[in-house]
Amino acid sequence: MTDNSQNSGVSFGRGAETSAKGPIIPKSPTEALRPERVPAPPRRSRKARSQLVIFLNFLMTMTVVICVIAVAVFFYAMQTYQNPGPLATNTNFVVRTGAGLAEIAGSLERNGIIADARIFRHVTSTYLREGESLKAGEYEIKAGASMKEIMELLKSGKSILYSVSMPEGLTVKQMFKRLADDPVLEGELPADLPVEGSLRPDTYKYSRGTKRTEIVSQMAAAQAKLVDQIWEKRDPDLPLKTKEEFVTLASIVEKETGKDDERAHVASVFINRMAKGMRLQSDPTIVYGLFGGDGKPADRPIYQSDLKKETPYNTYVIKGLPPGPIANPGRAALEAVAHPWKTKDLYFVADGTGGHVFAATLEEHNANVKSWRKLEAERGEDPGAAVDATPESDPDAAAVKKKKTN
Repeated sequence: MTDNSQNSGVSFGRGAETSAKGPIIPKSPTEALRPERVPAPPRRSRKARSQLVIFLNFLMTMTVVICVIAVAVFFYAMQTYQNPGPLATNTNFVVRTGAGLAEIAGSLERNGIIADARIFRHVTSTYLREGESLKAGEYEIKAGASMKEIMELLKSGKSILYSVSMPEGLTVKQMFKRLADDPVLEGELPADLPVEGSLRPDTYKYSRGTKRTEIVSQMAAAQAKLVDQIWEKRDPDLPLKTKEEFVTLASIVEKETGKDDERAHVASVFINRMAKGMRLQSDPTIVYGLFGGDGKPADRPIYQSDLKKETPYNTYVIKGLPPGPIANPGRAALEAVAHPWKTKDLYFVADGTGGHVFAATLEEHNANVKSWRKLEAERGEDPGAAVDATPESDPDAAAVKKKKTN
């Protein structure tokens, strides 16, 4: 038998490796159990050890971390901005004129309306377009309102509105007193009083922080516009040359009657008297001549002696219109003078019900006055109070009577 292992030259087992390198060296049991030496890892390249690469890796890591944090903060802020706020009950909140976003946000947080001023400030700034802002005023914030709802409310400018009413027939001084007494309006009134009759009686709405001068400007502009509109469409045959005369007569009509259905009738009486050259003989002109814009005290009647007191406004003494209005007339009085009724009436006197009785002749008027005096006596009113002075007679009727007599 041939020895194949010798013929093939191939060795098997542990000795195969050592046979190629040399003879097998016997090892002690301790050496045999000792771990063989592991080759050292390859050395890092010089490029991998570069400080720039290390720094760029750091920046990349930090960028990722910052982006994750930013996204988390963004979603937290937006959720907080839209979630219900901490306000437990409805409250009023005032944004002062000129307040910036930071000031508003801080005030909201201090008043317990929002939880975080920084979130409100920064998120709100992203909602506001160029030129938009949170508007000044006083706002009612609902309980539990979110920051977004508060932002939309303040941006809309829908603040709480107050009002001050100026009835027809008030003088400028009386209107100024109402403005001065209003507890919400701010600032001083103009030092110089506007011209009598130049302020429009109406109800004016305003928000907290509005200046008194702003209301005065509104009233003046509104009255000027109203007078221009009505004057432009007046009847062409009015014996009035200027808008000033127009407003003056309207102020007298305003003070003579508060009944809508009488104003045009009263205006016709004064128009008829002016056309005939008669004195207007209007009691309210006496009052204005005596007391001016302060008005007559409530407990002070007009006496017969007052009718003869010479003042620039006493139409029992002067002829024609007084030098200016005696009050601020409203639309109805202005319309009445611009379009008076077509009547022949020259006189009127109170009827005891808040209205008046009209007459075309002095005889009819005297009978009406007699009835009025009787009613006064029954009521126990002051007999010294004047209803009328000696009424001026119709010059045309006097001329006819004189002609008949001759």
